[in-house]
Amino acid sequence: MDTKQISLFSTDGNTQDLDAQVETLRKEIEKHNQAYYELDNPVISDSEYDALLRNLKDLEAKIASTGGNIPQNSPSRKVGGKAVKKFAQITHNPPMLSLDNVFNEAEFRDFYQKLTTRLELPENSELTLSAEPKFDGLAVNLRYEYGKLTAAATRGDGQNGEDVTANVREITDIPKQLTGNPPDSIDIRGEIFMTKKAFAELNAKSSGKLFANPRNAAAGSLRQLNPEITRKRNLSFFAYGIGSYQNFTLPENYSELLNLYRAFNIPICDLQKQINGLDAAIEFMTNLGKIRNELPFDIDGVVFKVDEFALQKQAGFISRAPRWAIAWKFPAIEVSTRILDIDIQVGRTGALTPVARLEPVEIAGVTVSNATLHNALEIARKDIHIGDFVFLRRAGDVIPEIVKTIPEKRPADARKFQMPERCPVCNSAVIQDESAVIRCSGGLHCRAQRTASLIHFASRAALDIQGLGEKIIEDAVELGKLQTPADIFRLTVEDWKQLPRLGQKSAENLVAAIEKARFCTLPRFIYALGIREIGAVNARALAEQFSSIEKILTASEEEFLSIDGIGAESAKYLKSFFSDQENLAVIADLLKLGIVLEEVEVKKTLNSIFSGKKVVITGSFADFSREELAEILRGFGAKVSASVSKNTDFLIAGEKAGSKLDKARELEVQIIDAEKLQEELQGLSKN
Repeated sequence: MDTKQISLFSTDGNTQDLDAQVETLRKEIEKHNQAYYELDNPVISDSEYDALLRNLKDLEAKIASTGGNIPQNSPSRKVGGKAVKKFAQITHNPPMLSLDNVFNEAEFRDFYQKLTTRLELPENSELTLSAEPKFDGLAVNLRYEYGKLTAAATRGDGQNGEDVTANVREITDIPKQLTGNPPDSIDIRGEIFMTKKAFAELNAKSSGKLFANPRNAAAGSLRQLNPEITRKRNLSFFAYGIGSYQNFTLPENYSELLNLYRAFNIPICDLQKQINGLDAAIEFMTNLGKIRNELPFDIDGVVFKVDEFALQKQAGFISRAPRWAIAWKFPAIEVSTRILDIDIQVGRTGALTPVARLEPVEIAGVTVSNATLHNALEIARKDIHIGDFVFLRRAGDVIPEIVKTIPEKRPADARKFQMPERCPVCNSAVIQDESAVIRCSGGLHCRAQRTASLIHFASRAALDIQGLGEKIIEDAVELGKLQTPADIFRLTVEDWKQLPRLGQKSAENLVAAIEKARFCTLPRFIYALGIREIGAVNARALAEQFSSIEKILTASEEEFLSIDGIGAESAKYLKSFFSDQENLAVIADLLKLGIVLEEVEVKKTLNSIFSGKKVVITGSFADFSREELAEILRGFGAKVSASVSKNTDFLIAGEKAGSKLDKARELEVQIIDAEKLQEELQGLSKN
């Protein structure tokens, strides 16, 4: 049943109609519970499931208001799913409950107000809460007896879970023996999860089933009959609760319990915090939301709990959840939608990239209608068909990614996609290079490649021609006014005025910006040429090594290869580019038209920790761009490189540092974060 259809159920009909609607909805949710909890293979996203469950609760409230009864086995009153039969069962005492959800500030305020009223707190008093991330994994109960791990079970239906003791023993995060002074017995409850890195590696290595998200990957990895498979999946664990215990004095509050867990060597999330009052809770939610995408693991919200155990007991429970806790969920970063078609985009280097045209869907507050499919190998690996329903994922500023298809929902008319044998833009033959990328062989004769090259040439990091944006370049190419970058400097105000987006004043401003761009540094000019594998950092290295465009034009492949940061493939592309007669003609044309290449000034400071050191920059910084930071570091004698290797001395890591940070850690490269960098730069400035 389609989620949109469910959300349109009317609550205005008679009781008989309402009962039928509710029964249909219950069956639908039970089907999804089985797919999610028992099969680890959901066919709708978490946000769509939340919408179904909320709709059911609304309809059941309507029934209750007219004197009707809600059965205890309704999905709105149950926890999780049935224990999988291939595992023995373990009974939980007390039961492992779920949490109710809120989705915005108004709903959280309502929860907080009702809670303080139930606890009969004085007016305007601030309730002490524990706040921690809501981990997106699999809830488990760990039984320790005299400090030794003796049993582990999934939450299951809350009453009974699957015995996964053998598999849990293979998770290095979970100690087999507690340290300190553990009690005679204790049930420690928490979440088994998979980090984003481990999830990406698992799906990348898979030749079969792809997991939709880290949560399902973690669940599937834990439910293996062969514990050896679990061991290889790199699962992690955080504790967040307690079950039964013997010979153990429960502390007064939850935050103190977590400190005791730390003494036992049980992993605790460092983001957990004790806070006071409603405003502090909202601030915590806001701040965690800002760094959500930078965390090494997925979270889908914040769990707020009454911190004091006595007050928890006073607040009590409802059928499936405690009244003293709530999960405030973030906007979804994963939804399901449908592929309407697959188009081909031709890039600056001729690469043909398939792009999925999607049924528009909102994800993380943004309406998404396109997603890159990368290449033919990716389409085959994920078994993507036109017409498929798919899981779409978007985190922060990351381009939306199709994680996997939903084969259970594949329509009968879905069809396989084939990469074209000829360029869809210029009809040139396509070729497959050594990296399996399919490219148009038309070069700059291909309008798509020509347009992309011109856009790159005028871009901010290249010649930075203000006002010459993508649309204007596309119009100029379409009208035949731009063939090569040199044409940009030939066109007059009258020529630019003929474009549909430019009037007299705009054309005059554009020509003035083009005149200004004639005075260009050699690194920017090299970068603007759009040579494959040559970014801004390598362009700078070339300029410093050769000092003039004339020397670069006659350099050998071996000379290119001798430059730090330029590998064999980049050297080959450089030599090929500067051996091409058409490229040489364009460069000569540009110089003839008055392009002035300023000399590169290399500053060095001997008394600097960066002098002569190989430095790589990743992430973002509050006070300057990466390009500006690179210039600053060069001023202190650093050799700035584009990629991390065993020869890298420092990695400068700002916010949202990604794979380069992971590689630096793997190679044990010294890492300097933004705060430490600021200290170093301030110290150097004083010298």
